[in-house]
Amino acid sequence: MRGLILCCLVALAACESVRYDFSLNPKKSYEYKYEGLVNFGLGMPNMAESGAKLTCKIKIVGASAQSFLLQISDLAFEEFNGFPGKDSFIASPKLTQRIAAQLVKPFMFDFASGHVGNIHASAEVSDTVVNIVRGILSFFHMTVKTTQTFYELEEAGIHGMCKSNYAVEENKETKHMTITQVVDVTNCRKKAERYSGMATALLDDISKKRGDSLISTMRYVYTIKPTTEGGLISRAHGLEQQHFSPFNVKGGSFKMKATKELVLLDVRDKPSAVTSKHGPMENRGNIIYKFVKAGAHLPILMQKSDDALSKAVELIKHLAEVNNYQIERATTEDVMKLYQLLRLVPYEGLEAMWKQFAAHDEYRRWFLDTIVEVNDARILKFLQRRFQERDITVSEAVQTLLLAFDHLDTTPELVETAKSFLNMPYSKSNIFVWHTVALSYGSLVYKHCAYHTPCPVSAVQPLLHFALDSLKNNNEKDMVLALKALGNAGHPGSTKTIMRFLPGVSANPVDLPPRVLSAAVQALRLIASRDPHSVQEVTMSLYLQKDLCAELRMLALMILFDTKPSMALVSTVTAHLQEEKNLHVISFTYSYLRSMARSRTPDNTFLSTACNVAVKILAPKFGRLTYRFSKAMRLDWFNDDLLLGTAGEFFMLRNATENIPTEIMMKGKLYFIGRIIQLLEMGVRSDGIKQIFAPIIPQLKGDLSDLQIIYRQLQNLETGDKPLLHFYSRASGQEWFFADINKEHIRNIMNAVNPSAGKNSAVWKAIENLQKGISWHRTKAFLIFETRYFQATTLGLPVEISKYYQTLNGITVNAKAAMNPPLTDHLGQLLTSEISLETDGFIGCTKDIWLSYGINTELFHSGVEFKSKIPYSIPWKLSAKLNIRERKFELDIPLSKKDVELISVSSDVYVVSRNIETPALPKITPMMPKAIDSNDKLVRKDPTIAKLENEGELQKPNNWHPRDKWCTQNNVYGSILCVESELRRAYYHEEYPLYYLLGYTNVALKAVPVQTNKPVEKIRFEVNADPIQHPSNTQELLESLRKISKTTSEGSSESVEAELNLSSPGKVFNSTPEAIFNVKALALSGNQKPEGYETAVYYTPMTNLRNTQVIVSQVGDNTNWKMCMDTVLDGRAEAKANVRWGAECQSFEMLLSANTSRLPCSNPTLRAKVHWTRIPEAMSEFFTGIKTYIPGMAFLLGFNQQFESNPRQEVSASVVASSSDSIDVRLRFPEYTVYRQSIPVPLPRDSLQELQYNTTMSRHG
Repeated sequence: MRGLILCCLVALAACESVRYDFSLNPKKSYEYKYEGLVNFGLGMPNMAESGAKLTCKIKIVGASAQSFLLQISDLAFEEFNGFPGKDSFIASPKLTQRIAAQLVKPFMFDFASGHVGNIHASAEVSDTVVNIVRGILSFFHMTVKTTQTFYELEEAGIHGMCKSNYAVEENKETKHMTITQVVDVTNCRKKAERYSGMATALLDDISKKRGDSLISTMRYVYTIKPTTEGGLISRAHGLEQQHFSPFNVKGGSFKMKATKELVLLDVRDKPSAVTSKHGPMENRGNIIYKFVKAGAHLPILMQKSDDALSKAVELIKHLAEVNNYQIERATTEDVMKLYQLLRLVPYEGLEAMWKQFAAHDEYRRWFLDTIVEVNDARILKFLQRRFQERDITVSEAVQTLLLAFDHLDTTPELVETAKSFLNMPYSKSNIFVWHTVALSYGSLVYKHCAYHTPCPVSAVQPLLHFALDSLKNNNEKDMVLALKALGNAGHPGSTKTIMRFLPGVSANPVDLPPRVLSAAVQALRLIASRDPHSVQEVTMSLYLQKDLCAELRMLALMILFDTKPSMALVSTVTAHLQEEKNLHVISFTYSYLRSMARSRTPDNTFLSTACNVAVKILAPKFGRLTYRFSKAMRLDWFNDDLLLGTAGEFFMLRNATENIPTEIMMKGKLYFIGRIIQLLEMGVRSDGIKQIFAPIIPQLKGDLSDLQIIYRQLQNLETGDKPLLHFYSRASGQEWFFADINKEHIRNIMNAVNPSAGKNSAVWKAIENLQKGISWHRTKAFLIFETRYFQATTLGLPVEISKYYQTLNGITVNAKAAMNPPLTDHLGQLLTSEISLETDGFIGCTKDIWLSYGINTELFHSGVEFKSKIPYSIPWKLSAKLNIRERKFELDIPLSKKDVELISVSSDVYVVSRNIETPALPKITPMMPKAIDSNDKLVRKDPTIAKLENEGELQKPNNWHPRDKWCTQNNVYGSILCVESELRRAYYHEEYPLYYLLGYTNVALKAVPVQTNKPVEKIRFEVNADPIQHPSNTQELLESLRKISKTTSEGSSESVEAELNLSSPGKVFNSTPEAIFNVKALALSGNQKPEGYETAVYYTPMTNLRNTQVIVSQVGDNTNWKMCMDTVLDGRAEAKANVRWGAECQSFEMLLSANTSRLPCSNPTLRAKVHWTRIPEAMSEFFTGIKTYIPGMAFLLGFNQQFESNPRQEVSASVVASSSDSIDVRLRFPEYTVYRQSIPVPLPRDSLQELQYNTTMSRHG
């Protein structure tokens, strides 16, 4: 009995000494086998994939109680590029040797309570290799709680500070514990991620609720063996899966699968001979992934960094030479190589390149166009040197600084360095340079604040001082510039400074010009998203002050809506609008509310609801305001499957005293995978132009005589620098250009083109150069955007999603002109000379677009790449003659003997593998095989590459491979246009839209020479009109033109007014009036009779009718084909056109008509009708084919359909303005009618009413 009790006590003691809490014993050594693998693909059968695998042995030995040495050996690196099941991993011995060389020395890491602390390594070990070590050590970083079977906590890991869920399960037989850890890598509080190039693309959180483009999951499974010293990892497995799509991941995605495994090989006591001799080490940080500066490591190409300077020099010379006349599309990708090389060249090397290229115009331009992509301190230092030495032109300074600041890294140090440009003398030596410096610095501050929150006020302080100084000195130009720069900066700390320029909200009364007030309100536009509450207070205060000018209040409302106001604020606007008296404010606000009420973009989800309620309240009172008042209009759409949308906005601001709008603005937005990208925005202010044209508006008659009145008014302008027009342009929300046009500018233009101008005129000098012959060539490389997103993976490798859009533009012009007789005294002699011109050249552009998804390090690439190339080119060689007195123009174009591709679009998706040991030999495989046999057996994928979710489910794709070629039929001119296309898709019904849109694509438009009966040498275009007497000056020229039109009209009227009857169209063409002008397009073949077409136009204005006849005739032997068209416009109420064609215009006939009407007690109506008596069989078949699709399309668009017998050979449509903001549409076809009521439209109902009113006035006036 005693023995039994003793055994039980021993067993109990043994059990109590066994522990599961994870630990490492510094007195032991541990040996493990490690394998890490990552692959990229679509995860579908018979689709290519790329991957990389790293295997090694690791040995952990204690160095102290809480410090351990990690030694890596037997390293092997392998790459995969091909089709799973058919291809296999291939060893890369050279890259293996390169990585292993950095792993010779051991690493040291701190370890306590199951968590890895700081990691130490030799200085020569790269950050990339240290990150790989982090991926290995992350297996030893976990929290074990033996008292709970499930627990959740937030802890640091390789992905950042993230939440983890742990589930614990004990094996009763083996006593091993299985711990499953799931890390929420999507919603980490401090995530190991980095953005680049997306500062101006605003995040749209609401769009995320409709779908996402990137989803990640991370799971670890540990098998813990209990020991008396603590838990020991006997086996561990990690699985990270990521789904990415350029659209919504719910509609198909590219997939990353990263797995790693750790297997215990041996545990033994640490040999006493082991010492801590490992050489000096540096602290390389904790377990959280540390990003490597990746500016020079582009994911779409790889090249060795040695001798970057000489490589860049040679590449610039090569690109300049091969693109010296036209763009060679095969070389455009080399521009990206040049960007990469320049990012590797030190500052001294950039200065050496400048000295080498400065004297060579072509090399100099290439260098300055591409150095802007050196996006760190080197480009700022380079530009500072150029500004100090003043050895670049104004144009070069503007272009280089604008793009350099736009693409610059936004670190605090670089922002501080950039301030120096605001105080450099060269910056203020030219107005365009000064504008560019101030606006570009403001943009730099905005991007800096996008990545540094809270953003220090010190960054925007120079602009605040500039604004206050301009206000103190009452300098209008400086005030406008300072406010525009502050608007670009969008810094919340500048709100109070901006308020000092605004009446009603400023502490001190201000009386500033309207253009300054406009700039001040718009300076709040980007602050609206960063500090909406403050902006709402300012803009609401401005909007509600009825004593302020209407323009300022309307601008304030625009900015208020940029803050996405709440239902309460919209209700406040609605309530005050009902008491408003200013019709422009009413019209602008109501139209803006109505447009917003129809918005479908995610960012306006709640705002559109509030606006919808407001419109219902306001419509009965304000729904009938005409377009004569100020208006705001917005049109948008958004697709949840694509996570893609667009929006366009148009604003027209007027005031009660002027007919000309005060300000017009247009802007566009792109909604793309959770971000809002502001596209191009343009605006114009008419400051003083109204005063110039106001006196002559009553004199304008709406004909050519108006030109004479306007010319006389402009010629008599007084000098002055007060702005007449103000233009501006913004891109990505950032204003990059603005300019004022004043009276002096207009006078200079008028003097330059005055016929009495002599040899001192700039136009005269340009003509002299043209007579000598000119040769002009320019190329412009431009990286439109480079957006990059990096995220840590469990392997310690960075996964990157990048988008690149690069263009190479080129133009070449060679020209020589002659005048007979030549100019001797003044420019007016051009009006009596015959001008001939010989020219050849090229204009074109090649656009390259890349979308990359994969692992990107300086050692290797592995991933998926979408690549698209869009070249377009227009080469020309032609001669022209112009005789103004005889009103003749002639253009000859020699016929090309070979195919000319005008534009093409090609794209495909590839899996790519590159490594630094063989950068010139990348492995690039089309993801979709070029030939897919539907009878091929589906290949079950190797489970180590990408295992299907359900083993039994193998999806079979729908293969689609259309090839088409369509060409024009007419070959009279010896050349035709052809469209060739080829698509290759393998799509899955449940995977839309990714598989439907991505795949091999090639579409091209070509001019193709064809065989003709007569060999065509050239194509000639001729335009002839009645000869005129030469006027001695511009006024006489305008008067002559007016008399000629009147005489021609009267002559034509006498000839045809008795014949103007569309029911008998043949009568019109029986008369023989003289044509106003005729146009010929002829194919010339030596001395043989030309062939082609001739068009004659006859015009007859009557009292209320305007009649035009057009005859198109085929020119050539044995042809009588003609097309005769007779059109009548009766005021603005009715238009008719009768078209006949065929032999002598008798074979086929079609009648088109349209009219507007409004009967008493009815709504304005627009009607259109097409009636035919005889049409060609091919046209009939075409229309019959289209007709079969109409019911289905009508149903999708919400139309109803009813079968009824309508007139045969006729299609008609009617549009009725049924309410203040909707229309009824009815389309009648011979067998049925489709209709829809209450279709919302952006134009007010009164637009049709206004048209009807004008029509009535024209009939009776």
